[in-house]
Amino acid sequence: MSAEGPGAVRVAPGTIELNADRTPSERLRLVILNTGDRPVQIGSHLHLPDANSALAFDREAAEGFRLDIPAGTSQRFEPGASREVAAVSLRGRRVVPGLQVKHG
Repeated sequence: MSAEGPGAVRVAPGTIELNADRTPSERLRLVILNTGDRPVQIGSHLHLPDANSALAFDREAAEGFRLDIPAGTSQRFEPGASREVAAVSLRGRRVVPGLQVKHG
């Protein structure tokens, strides 16, 4: 594909830092453990407290947060595996109504 002409993609040189404008209060680090027997993935824009119930982490602290990863990507957690992840706050009122109905 040509670097010029119709359909050309022109990218500025350098690197892009995701969510660079986020303040420390808009960032969070969490340890997530998959307690289930199957792999679980969390997508880039999933409200973290609504993640699969087999994932053990501080859901209360994660209220209003999503993973700090590029749009359209996900993180996979194998059964029994734990990993520390970075999260960023949702913008606006940080309210995500109606994704899941929790009973209990």
